[in-house]
Amino acid sequence: MTARRTPHRSPAPRAGSGLRRDEARQRLATLRAEIWEHRKRYYVDDDPVLSDGEYDALEQELLTLEREHPDLIVADSPSQRVGVEIVGDLPAAAHVTPMLSLDNVGSADELRAWYEKLQRAVAEESGGEDEVQAAAIPLVAELKIDGASVSLIYEEGRLVRAVTRGDGLRGEVVTSNVRTIPTVPLRLMRPVALLEARGEVFYPLAAFREMNRRRELEGEAAFANPRNAAAGTLRLLDPETTAGRPLDLFVWSLQRLEGEDPPPSHFEGLQLMRELGLRSNPAARQCAGLEEVERFYREWLERRDELDYEVDGCVVKVDPIAVQARAGATGRAPRWACAYKFPPRQATTRVLSIEVQVGRTGALTPVAVLEPVLLAGSTISRCTLHNEDEVRRKDVRAGDRVLIEKGGDVIPKVVKVIAEDGRERGEPFAMPDQCPVCGSEVVRPENEVIHRCLNASCPARLKESLLHFVRREAMDIEGMGEALVDQLIARKMVGAIADIYDLDAAALAGLDRMGERSAANLIGQIERSRSVPFERVIHALGIRFVGERTARVLAAAFPSLQELRAASQDDLTKVDEIGERVAASVRQFFERAENLRLLDRLAAAGLTMRSAAPRRRIAGPFSGRTCVVTGSIEGYPRTRIREILLAQGARVTESVSNKTDCLIYGADPGSKLDKATRLGIELIDAATFRRLVGDAATEGQG
Repeated sequence: MTARRTPHRSPAPRAGSGLRRDEARQRLATLRAEIWEHRKRYYVDDDPVLSDGEYDALEQELLTLEREHPDLIVADSPSQRVGVEIVGDLPAAAHVTPMLSLDNVGSADELRAWYEKLQRAVAEESGGEDEVQAAAIPLVAELKIDGASVSLIYEEGRLVRAVTRGDGLRGEVVTSNVRTIPTVPLRLMRPVALLEARGEVFYPLAAFREMNRRRELEGEAAFANPRNAAAGTLRLLDPETTAGRPLDLFVWSLQRLEGEDPPPSHFEGLQLMRELGLRSNPAARQCAGLEEVERFYREWLERRDELDYEVDGCVVKVDPIAVQARAGATGRAPRWACAYKFPPRQATTRVLSIEVQVGRTGALTPVAVLEPVLLAGSTISRCTLHNEDEVRRKDVRAGDRVLIEKGGDVIPKVVKVIAEDGRERGEPFAMPDQCPVCGSEVVRPENEVIHRCLNASCPARLKESLLHFVRREAMDIEGMGEALVDQLIARKMVGAIADIYDLDAAALAGLDRMGERSAANLIGQIERSRSVPFERVIHALGIRFVGERTARVLAAAFPSLQELRAASQDDLTKVDEIGERVAASVRQFFERAENLRLLDRLAAAGLTMRSAAPRRRIAGPFSGRTCVVTGSIEGYPRTRIREILLAQGARVTESVSNKTDCLIYGADPGSKLDKATRLGIELIDAATFRRLVGDAATEGQG
């Protein structure tokens, strides 16, 4: 937030944490009101009056007081963003009034036809007494956001329920997930007996692309488009996962209002919701007639690529609520609104050839090489075909004439093949058996659509493999960042992961931004990495689906590289927490001759290929308990805390749930502390942890 004028601040509380309960209650009420006001100014009004630091101080004070007085926490506090984890399927709820679809129009002529039909419907409802002219029905034009529709229910100003559109009559209750969206207020700026707002949840485009990039790096399937990502995220059962995905929301309809007179027009309803703290799209515009609607449509048709969310047209609505009521609805759509869709961004061209591209995760992707064609302002000469199944479904072949389309994420795709009578077609596409980059065998894991090269040293995936290998959680080679890795690959100083251990300081010192001292430090980091524990070596290999925790489980079950290499898929699945998917991925990695050569080189370089002698398990306060660690405790690195807990026979997990026995927390604990407090889980602060472990912190280290 950026300050624009000197803010009015409430009186500061007494220093320290000694507020009496009645003082704390009063101060909490003041803080909550201030924070909600500043959130509205930031998200809704775009008119912040506090700097980021001042706002953060308010939130920190709120969190501190709520921790000291957990019995004073209320459901609509700004701290209570993440709701309770859902057990089982999402519950369903009926809509009081159906969430109908919209009829589509695709041209100015179709829009005029819709409008004339609207006029007739209103005139008939009026008994034919009113002569309804075009200018007699004011309209509102809004952007049609391509997301997931939800209904928000507020009672006495507090958010009590959020429900998806579903089939229009019933939807799924997603309140816990909607609570995590920062632009959705948990309470309105003033208490209203009942308010139902309907809106669109969407995934911002920049965040969507970054999420897909991370998912691909981690071996997960990318989302097809932002709309699917938004809808899928809304339906997650764990709100903490939802909170990690930056969803956003615009309200587009004030559906119900009780406790005060409802606004007489749709546009005034949008304004009222903004006053109450709900965020509507700022592009919405009142239009006196179709000409103004058409100008709005043309403007945003040209400007839609400026937006950080997908829009596929505009929505045209009757503004006066009384006229909406007279127009009525059909069984599926209101007569008083329509979707004026933007034309698809499409063109036709010819497929010159189909190549196979190897991505940074080893995924093989067929790509159509096209006759260059101008589409939506850029020249398109290549177009992804996604996977072999997609190519076969659309039956795309070299030489075919195809219709291509450019979506809001700016990635062109083939819509269909255009039949050409009398023209002989090329051979059907087939994925190669060998990687076109390194020649290794290509595999298609069971129940997946993606073919993969599993060679960890494949040049096509070398950069990402190296960056993963040197991460802090893996080999922890500090100083080997992306810019340096790019230089090492470009100068052919590293052609495989194991080449890291052949680097010398003299050669490194000749690189950009690498003097003798930096080179010597990096060599020191590389030398130190030779002794990291075996479990981190497993994690560093980048085996698909094998993260930090899975690597620890594997190292405990198979305490040497020889044992892990020899383990069958059945052996692997017998290990607690190792499922069929992980077991298959591990076996595929060790069945590749090129990966075995890599392991031999790493072993020859002196890396740890065996777990240390198992520690003598000691009795302690955490024996047999499920623990979560969050925040930082001075003098105890996170890895050391984990070692102490595991030595006592504790189970250490990453997320807080009803199965958690205790949360050990230090400075900057984040949302895990809030969730543990709500669930009534035992909380152990830094001082208590030090006292409890005592001499156990040094026991069992031999």
